[in-house]
Formats: sequence, C-alpha cells, structure tokens
Amino acid sequence: MTKPTSAKPKTKRGMERRAKILAAAEQVIGEKGFSAASIADITRAADTALGTFYIYFSGKDEVFRELVQDMGHATRSQAAERIAGAANRLEAERAGLEAYLTVVRDRPLQYRIVEEARFVDPEAYREYYTAFGKAYADQLDQAVEKGEISPGDAEVRAWALMGIAKTLGERFVLWEDEADIGRVVAEAHKFICNGLAP
Repeated sequence: MTKPTSAKPKTKRGMERRAKILAAAEQVIGEKGFSAASIADITRAADTALGTFYIYFSGKDEVFRELVQDMGHATRSQAAERIAGAANRLEAERAGLEAYLTVVRDRPLQYRIVEEARFVDPEAYREYYTAFGKAYADQLDQAVEKGEISPGDAEVRAWALMGIAKTLGERFVLWEDEADIGRVVAEAHKFICNGLAP
C-alpha cells in the first residue's frame, strides 16, 4: 500500500470538508469493510462530489491508512490525558486501560478498521502498535527508575499489557451491548498489580 501523497488543505473550509470525508470513510469502511466500501459510498455519506474526494486524497488506500493513524493518535492522546494526573505508574495503568476501553466503546468502527489493517495494510498495522509499544516501554522504564514498579524487560511488559487491553476491548466492549468498563478495569488492574500469585 502506498504512503499518503496528498497535500493537507490550507483553509478552514478545506479542513472541515476533508474531516467530513474522513468521518464518512470511517463509517462506511467500518461498516462494510475495506474491499466492499467504494469511494462513491464514502462521498455519498459525506454529501460531497466524487471529484472533491481526490482534492484531499489520492485514493481509498490513503484514507484507510489515515484512519488507522487517527485511531492511534486518538488512543494515545486520550490515554495521556487520563494518566497525566496519576500519582504513580500503577494508577496510570488503571487510567490508561480505562481510556483505551472508552475509545473502543466510543469508536468501534475505527477499532474494526485498525484490526482490518492487519490484512489490508500490514505496514500501517505494525506502525500503529509499534509506536504505541515504544512509548509504553519508555514510560515503564521511567517508572522503574522512580521505583514505582519492579525492574523487568519494558518492551515485553508493554506488549503484554497492550495485549491485555486489546483483548479486553474486543471481548467486553465490542462483544457486549452494555459494556461495564468499570468492572473490567477493576479486575484487570488487580491482575496487573498482583499477578496470579496467591
């Protein structure tokens, strides 16, 4: 899949129109899947002309990649906002998990797009998780230096914690009609802090 080549709009109106197309693409691709969704479907949902799409995007591949990147930014920024006030790393783990599950609940179609990227755009999928994992591992290393958590392999720990969050999001948020995020976070946090040892 090729990387984005289109220029970003310079006017407020252009930015709003581009954002409207992206929102429509999230809806259409999230519901139909990448292969079944067409650019005509996206422009129809955005209530814009087909030619307008190509002012902002080179094609459906570029829109898809941007949606994956946007999910990464949304997840990281919401998590950063939630953990900013945490007193220590263990509290930050709880706040970060809750933030992630909230994003999954609020943007389920985009979550599905990220999962579809595994097959549609493996490079974007890998970049999404690698960027997240690197930042996470850095935070864990900092917490070790502060004495907030025990020493260990930060990269392995980061990916293990990401795996927990990802699976919980699928099972208890996407698969449930009424997600009880509080219950899931409380139990998972207890496990993260104490493990399985009696």
